[in-house]
Amino acid sequence: MRLGILGSTRGSNMLAIIRAIQEKKLSVSIEIVMSNKVDALILDRAQSHGLNAQYIDPKGLSRNEYDKVLSDCLLKAQVDLIVLIGYMRILSPCFADLWTNKIINVHPSLLPAFSGLMDLQVHQAVLDSGISETGCTVHYVTQEVDAGPILLQKKCPVLTGDRAESLKDRVQTLEAEALIEAIQLIARKRCLA
Repeated sequence: MRLGILGSTRGSNMLAIIRAIQEKKLSVSIEIVMSNKVDALILDRAQSHGLNAQYIDPKGLSRNEYDKVLSDCLLKAQVDLIVLIGYMRILSPCFADLWTNKIINVHPSLLPAFSGLMDLQVHQAVLDSGISETGCTVHYVTQEVDAGPILLQKKCPVLTGDRAESLKDRVQTLEAEALIEAIQLIARKRCLA
């Protein structure tokens, strides 16, 4: 299975996927890594692992136009599955429809709780709510933000004394595990189809 990765941040979860590939835990390849941020660390990390890393400049393009450029690159790379890793843009409905059941995202909460929030906002909302358990959700991407079919969830406790940053660190560890499991699950289903 051929992966395409879209990311805007550090790409920590991409590194976990690369390790899983190297350790033969995942039988996939990463064909392309693209970012909307020229200085995104995910691009540097991809290049350091010999991957095709591309900055796609969104300046002057509508969301649909930008997503068309992304889609063309993904099609050219013959990508089977798109993995969003810290991708800080909302995908257009046209893109979501074109790639139905071929885009996954990991959200740092147990969806549907705290949908639509990003990064530390999610973890602060979890803390403010007073709940005792949180985690992450890997889901298919659809036109509606954080509302696609859920593939799997991983849970962890909210600890007394947690801050948004400490909770984020704990949940992020789960995110890498969850993404790897989700990719394994999708690859197995593909083999059986």
